[in-house]
Amino acid sequence: MRIGAIEAGGTKFVCGVGNEQGRIEDWCSFPTEHPETTLSKVTEYFRDKGVTAIGIGSFGPIDLQPDSSTYGSITTTPKPGWGNCNVVETLKREFPVPFGWDTDVNAAALGEVTWGAAKGLDNCVYYTIGTGVGIGLVTGGKRVHGLLHPEGGHMRTRRHPDDHFPGLCPYHGDCLEGMAAGPAIQARWQSPGSELPADHPAWEIESFYIAESITTAILLHSPQKVILGGGVMQQSHLFPMIRERVVQNLNGYVNAAPITHHIDQYIVQPGLGQHAGLCGALALGLEALERVTSAS
Repeated sequence: MRIGAIEAGGTKFVCGVGNEQGRIEDWCSFPTEHPETTLSKVTEYFRDKGVTAIGIGSFGPIDLQPDSSTYGSITTTPKPGWGNCNVVETLKREFPVPFGWDTDVNAAALGEVTWGAAKGLDNCVYYTIGTGVGIGLVTGGKRVHGLLHPEGGHMRTRRHPDDHFPGLCPYHGDCLEGMAAGPAIQARWQSPGSELPADHPAWEIESFYIAESITTAILLHSPQKVILGGGVMQQSHLFPMIRERVVQNLNGYVNAAPITHHIDQYIVQPGLGQHAGLCGALALGLEALERVTSAS
């Protein structure tokens, strides 16, 4: 059985093929360009792969309502050309197989629960902090959907007392994404985060904003694991700073051993590494195939 997986990011697309054990057998990546160009490359990649289902974890916001006329679409994204682009419909014309569809971060959360750092757990929160900030949630073993899907990266956050940066989000200015995503770091310090030393004041401010959001997530969703992925989190020195701030923020109120005694095992890197999103898309494809199989 070969399952197709697509991690549709705002900066790059990653396409791959894997099996039901979560092993990625082949993959490639390419920059996210205009939809027609990008989806043509996706089609070309999968044309000879013989996949039995395809899962897509996409940047958003996206339409997740199966009875909606625009199901499978990216909706109000500021990324040029992608607004109202129906990704699922476009690819389904080329590949008449079951499709799984969710946000890239919900997919990554599913991948981590299925095969990664949260394997065996019912509740986790997954952050990707890179070009944007996304938050995926698994609660009671299921990805969180509702009116739409979680958009925690656009929640407003308490400001760091020494930070006067106005924020970059085109919708909200100083939401979490506007203050803590990679482009915000570069705009604030006139240098990409990858070029800033570990002792630069940027990281104290960055850890403040991420810890503020995690504290809220812990109090609101009570996750059994918090997983931090994305390009910004390649700065591994951020992890101890974030953990320390979360403990300070909670101030003993959440008296649970994973926080009070094992915080380094509670706020962690993705167990699936760079393939968390792709493995999550693979899991979405498997889910879609199982739904069709069980209904027949």
